Amino acid sequence: MIEIQYEGNNIPYTLQRSKIKNLYIYVKDGEVIVKAPVRLSNKYIEEFLNKKSKWIYESLQKSKNKVKKEEKIEKKDVERLQKIVEDNIYKYSKILGKSPRKVRIKDLKYAWGSCSSNQNISINLKLATKDERAIKYVVLHEMCHLIYMNHSKNFWNLVEKNMPNYKECKKLLA
Repeated sequence: MIEIQYEGNNIPYTLQRSKIKNLYIYVKDGEVIVKAPVRLSNKYIEEFLNKKSKWIYESLQKSKNKVKKEEKIEKKDVERLQKIVEDNIYKYSKILGKSPRKVRIKDLKYAWGSCSSNQNISINLKLATKDERAIKYVVLHEMCHLIYMNHSKNFWNLVEKNMPNYKECKKLLA
C-alpha cells in the first residue's frame, strides 16, 4: 500500500495504472483510489497527490463519517421500519382504495421514498432511524402518488386529508 502524508496523518491509497490520459483521484467508501496513465512517473503522481493532500484528507474524513452513519442502522431498526411500512401500506390501501404492486425498502440516494408509474413504491432504508411519524408521512406521501403522480394541489389536499399534521411530520425528516 502506498501512502502520502497530511499533517502527520498517513493516507494510504491504491494506484491503478491504465491507458488513460489524465490523473484521477477517487475517495469512496473510506478508500483513496488513484488512476494514472501508464507512462506517468511515480514522482509526478506523488507531487500531485501531495498538492491535493488537504482535499484528499477532508474527502476521506467525510467518506468515513458517511460509512459510519450508514453502519449505525441496526437490524431491530430495519424490522421496526418494515412493520411501520407494512401496517401503513395496508391502512392507506383501504382508505385510498389503491394498492401498490410492490413495496421495497432499499438504500435510496435521492429521496425518502418514490412511487413509479408502474405503481411500485420504494422506501428509503435510512428512514429506519427516523421518528415513526416521519415514516408514516413518507408512506402516505407515496401512497397518494398512486392517485396523483404529481405534487398538484389535489395531491397535497389528499395528503392533508389523511394526515392533517403532515407538515410537522415532514419536518422530522430534516
